[in-house]
Amino acid sequence: MKPDLLPSSNRLYFDHAATTPLRPEVVAAMEPYYAKLGYNPSSLHAEGRAARAAVDRAREVVAGVLNARPREIVFTSGGTEADNLAILGVARAVRDRGRHIVSTAIEHSAVLAALDQLRDQGWEVTLVEVDRNGVVDPERFRAALRPETVLATVMLANNEIGTIEPIAELASIAHERGVLFHTDAVQAAGQLSLAVDALGVDLMTLSAHKFYGPKGVGILYVRGGTPLAPLIVGGGQERGLRSGTENVAGIIGAAEALRLAEEERDDYVVEITNLRDRLEAAVAAIPDSRINGAGAPRLPNNLSVSFAGVQADALLIRLDLEGVAASNGSACAAGSTQPSHVLQAIGLEPAFVGGTIRLSLGKGLDAASVRRVGELLPELVGELRAAAPV
Repeated sequence: MKPDLLPSSNRLYFDHAATTPLRPEVVAAMEPYYAKLGYNPSSLHAEGRAARAAVDRAREVVAGVLNARPREIVFTSGGTEADNLAILGVARAVRDRGRHIVSTAIEHSAVLAALDQLRDQGWEVTLVEVDRNGVVDPERFRAALRPETVLATVMLANNEIGTIEPIAELASIAHERGVLFHTDAVQAAGQLSLAVDALGVDLMTLSAHKFYGPKGVGILYVRGGTPLAPLIVGGGQERGLRSGTENVAGIIGAAEALRLAEEERDDYVVEITNLRDRLEAAVAAIPDSRINGAGAPRLPNNLSVSFAGVQADALLIRLDLEGVAASNGSACAAGSTQPSHVLQAIGLEPAFVGGTIRLSLGKGLDAASVRRVGELLPELVGELRAAAPV
């Protein structure tokens, strides 16, 4: 089957928060495990033992990046499953201790949907409000905890506006009350430190396709001793926490991508921050625009901008026709007719909500790429406002 080819190789990809392309080094690391080394790690013969050894090495690599122990790393089918396992798995394991969970109003849908499922089962969930930059106030978080609270889940960095949360402080507050703490760090790999000892978290979620690894591979860190019940049962793989034959090639690719992302992180952050700031300066000069989260620490690759008098979908189509790929927020909510829950949570004025796009930078972009988009946006926004005033 021939792949569908993009119409031009000159397109500019500004949607790295949705997914990233596979690095060539990762493809090379994975290739043998799709072919002659692609055996079942649970088999006892030599081929199976070789596959098991490869998975074990990958687990050690991931643990090294996280400053964790290999036994604390669980491989899943993606970030969504890892989030679900963390939240629903803890809830199942500790439901006799209490039935209250604290989270925030800006979490990813994988977290919010899991919390909705628990509500349907009689659990209470408190969603802590955030400020206009999308930051959780630690004292507001503290006030939300109750004697019956068993888990708190707060994302490390927001997928729509890039705001970074004070996770170490929040986790410390939770632990003072004997509450377990989970963070969705899916957007953070390669941009922020993932050292779990410094963050102080009990559980942490990653997804390989966000850091130039393969799709279909998630990582869940589970601190030793953390109670967790499996959601998928069967063969008892992943120490009984996630049954099913391991995706050996995908796991190898995830580990290699994470290793490279961490190895290059310091230089990458400097480079990508510089490009983002150049683009932000160009965008901020457009009349009636807002840079979301600008008053707080943000991921270096994230630029969420809102334009009054513009419909985001129309602007994204025009950008696409000009060879620029961007989005209006979370790819997981594509097709939704509802305003972004994140933009509502930060209190963005209605005039701006419908005109919000996310430009997320990454490898393959340079100063010329940023200059091109910085020149295009004022022109396109002006044309759309003139053609169909909102």
